[in-house]
Parts: sequence; structure tokens; C-alpha cells
Amino acid sequence: MNRRSAAMILCPVVALVVASGCAGASGSAADATRSTVASSAAPPAHIANLLPGMPPPLSPTDVYAANRELHPSVADHRTLVYVPNSESDTVSVIDPATFQVIDTFSAGGDEPQHVVPSYDMQTLYVTNDLPLGSGSLLPIDPRTGKPGEPFPVRDPYNMYYTPDGQYALVVAEADKSLDFYDPRTWEKKHAVAVPDCAGVDHMDFTADGRFALASCEFIGRMLVLDVAARAVVKTIDLPSRSDKPQDVKLSPDGLTFFVADMTANGLYTFDALTFESKGFIPTGHGAHGLYVTRDSKQMLITNRHEGSISVWDFARNELVHKWFIPGGGSPDMGNISADGNVFWVSGRHHGEVYAIDIANWNLLARIPVGTGAHGLTIWPQPGRYSTGHTGVMR
Repeated sequence: MNRRSAAMILCPVVALVVASGCAGASGSAADATRSTVASSAAPPAHIANLLPGMPPPLSPTDVYAANRELHPSVADHRTLVYVPNSESDTVSVIDPATFQVIDTFSAGGDEPQHVVPSYDMQTLYVTNDLPLGSGSLLPIDPRTGKPGEPFPVRDPYNMYYTPDGQYALVVAEADKSLDFYDPRTWEKKHAVAVPDCAGVDHMDFTADGRFALASCEFIGRMLVLDVAARAVVKTIDLPSRSDKPQDVKLSPDGLTFFVADMTANGLYTFDALTFESKGFIPTGHGAHGLYVTRDSKQMLITNRHEGSISVWDFARNELVHKWFIPGGGSPDMGNISADGNVFWVSGRHHGEVYAIDIANWNLLARIPVGTGAHGLTIWPQPGRYSTGHTGVMR
């Protein structure tokens, strides 16, 4: 019996309905969820025992089903692209309608890494993880695109939110720690030391929100975190200690984790129920970022070292396309426009941003920004709530 089978026995279908609270969820979405649950004899194993307080998936076969339309709570947010420039210590702001940089401001700290939407989608945070032993978050008002005042948060290389919205989960890479903060007061509530996870940086959550799979970049290893217990379940060694796992993404059906690896030059896959290895998929030199398309049918993979984008098709279970940036580039992190047509991605080693038409695979623009362009997001994004990073929505 795997770890979810017991959960199925103990947790009847009503748990899905009880766990439906979400400040960002609309009544119609909640009603649709109740209707779906009521018509099902029993929930699938991967969503049978939801993290308490987590909004249930709108579909048992697609954890990204809510990512088709913008939520009413972001209706007054400006559509802008935010680019943290890690080596310039600035944030560039791009108007996606004109492909022009319309503002550049201080990141409020050293080495900004990512622009992270809050769980309730009402604030964007720039994560500054230097100097060592300190760090800060810079809030941005998405209604105006303007920054507020930075405040201290220790070593926020990256940041996520537990799927119940209770905690901001700061990925303290240098400190080898996963720190749980109250996202309203920014008081640190808990810290999970991860000494065996050198270079902890990216993660994603299981469909039931109870576990997270995190990458340990500097030691060729993955880490499984029990979210509710705030405890490390286990670590998983990749084939080589020289492996450099990067972005992590759950498949739409909630059954597989994909892990990009920059030195293996492809994707490792893991069973999302057991965390057992499922295999490896070569994609390209420097595989780095993973982005599920708006229709949940495909996933974009940035191959940073060779300047290409690979496309994985979930239904066909294979790579179906590979596209190279004309003139070269270093595609790193980004996100897809709300309408699903344009992939916005930073050029990490070129100080630029690429706007890519992913319907016709054309380069729409190459936009100069600061040095070390990194964890870019385009905002607003469709979805009910954010689990963090550069806008991973559910």
C-alpha cells in the first residue's frame, strides 16, 4: 500500500468539499467543484486527502484547470512584465503591448532573484538574497507597477506559498533552510533545516498539497517535504553528484513530477505518489525552466546553455518541438501571457528579455534590460491562487 492508499481509506469524498475555502475562489468555481465531487464515487488517490484549508482542484485530471481565465480580484492590475536583474540590483518593467522598458527601479537589496506573486495575488515580491546573513523582500503594487519599501527577510533566494495559504515558504538557499513565515506579519514561524540539500532552490507541490519536491542544485539530489508536518520525508540522489536539478513542475494530471537538470541536459521524472524515479528525457544543453501551457496540453522547457525551447506534449508523452532563439540567447525563467500566446523569458547571460510567439514560434522582441536578468514574471496570471516562484498558479 503506498502512502496515498491509506489516505483514501481514511478520507471520504466529503473531505474535498470541506476543504473548499479560498479567499480568491469565486462562488461559481466552488459550486462547480461541489458538483463534480458529488457526482464522483470516490476521489482519485492523488487528491483523496487534501491539505486542510487548500482549495480543491477544479478537475481531478488537471491541477491547472483554474488557469484559463483571470480572477476578478486582479481585474484592476496593470499588465506588465517584471524583470529582476541579479547583477544590476534593479527591476526592469516592460509594457508587453509595446515591448518597451517603461520603468527601472532599485530592487531594494542585493542580487534580486525572482518576482513572486503573493498567494492572494494582490502583491508581487522581489526576493533579494544578499548580503549573506540578511536579505529582503521588495513589495510591488500590481495596480500601479510601483514598488513600496523593502523589509528584511533572511536569505530569500526563492519563495513559495503553502497551498492552504497559511505560510510563505522562503527558500533560504545559502542557509540550507526552508523558512515558514506568516505572510501578513512576516514573522518567521518555523524553520526546517535541510543540511543535506545544498543549493535548495526550486520546488512544486503534490496535487493534494501535502508534499513538496525540492531541488538541491549543488549536490545532485532532490528533497521531499511534508508540508503540514514541516518535516523532511526523504532525499533522493540523482544518478550523478554533478547533476544540477533546477525547476520542478507537477504534470496536469498530478501523477508525475518533472525536474529540469542543467548538467544532465534534460528532465528527470518522478512518480508523484511514491517519489520513485520514472526515467529521464533529454531536451537540450542546460535544461532549466518549466512552464505548462494555458490549455494544460504541453510544457515549455528552457535550455539555457544552447538558447532553445523544447516542447513536451502530455497526451503524446513525448517531445514534439524544439525551437532555437534566432541569433542565440540564454532563456532562463519567465512565464506565459494570460492569453497563452506569448512566452516571456529572461536571457540570463545576455541582459535581455525574449517575447516569443508560441503559436507560430516567432521571436516577437528582444528587449535589453539589466545585467543578470533572472526570475521574470508577467502579471496578472490566470488562476485562483499563487503557489509562488514566478507565478505558478492553481
